[in-house]
Amino acid sequence: MKISAAFKRLKTIRSTDPTLTPETWCDVQPCVNIKLGSKQFLLTQPSSTFFVYLLGMLTIGVGLNFLRLRSVDGSHLWWGISMLLWGIGALLAGTSYQAFGYQIKCRGQETVAWTSWWEVIYLIFQQLSMDALLVAVALSCSDGTLQTLLLAGALICGLVYSVVTFIGGMLAIKSLITFERMVWVSTPIFLILCILNGWRYYQSNSPLDLSLIGAWILLLLTMAAYGIYDKLGITPKLWTKGIWFSQNDVLHIGLILWMIYLAAVVTKLVTASTIMI
Repeated sequence: MKISAAFKRLKTIRSTDPTLTPETWCDVQPCVNIKLGSKQFLLTQPSSTFFVYLLGMLTIGVGLNFLRLRSVDGSHLWWGISMLLWGIGALLAGTSYQAFGYQIKCRGQETVAWTSWWEVIYLIFQQLSMDALLVAVALSCSDGTLQTLLLAGALICGLVYSVVTFIGGMLAIKSLITFERMVWVSTPIFLILCILNGWRYYQSNSPLDLSLIGAWILLLLTMAAYGIYDKLGITPKLWTKGIWFSQNDVLHIGLILWMIYLAAVVTKLVTASTIMI
């Protein structure tokens, strides 16, 4: 009973929007009542649900393809693990942030919960995906002491973040389970990848490094578009006109294009590291 109560504590963090209640849930976002036989449920943000679920399934497919092409150095394996974690995380996020948000955060309650365990686990999976990505690139783009440091850093970062975030969920500490905090932890990994592949390409003109530089630029542009769209407050402006296209849609469409790039370009070039740094 005590363990169950600890998990339920997360719901004590209420939505920061005082106007958002179970009654006003569908006033601020599109909802569709779905009836399946005798069962009925509320689908939130149907178009956004489509994009995020498409992203999740596509990413899982990319991950499985990496696993199918597993290489002797282990880089394909870790690319596959990274993409599988990313894809599963996207499905978890889409379930709580979009599709079944009402059922998870509102139903049977007087107020709206700020988050859920679906979202906390998503944060952990997303960060672990970035750590696995660092391992994958380290295996194919570094060696020696540098590779050891990168692998150790990925392991430590993944373990510490997962434990701290889980504790944040159990104790309902909001500052430990925010999306922004996950981005803050992931950013150094992104910068390391940019510097590593940029330096290697400068030294050797490696096609693999060039393809990865392209991947990091595309990912950066996607995050920038998400941030600008959110900062300008375009989502509510469009919604007043009956058009739903949120900053999350911008993010997910950008990531879908990123996954297509990884599948079409990067997959074929991921090989064992042969260039000394």
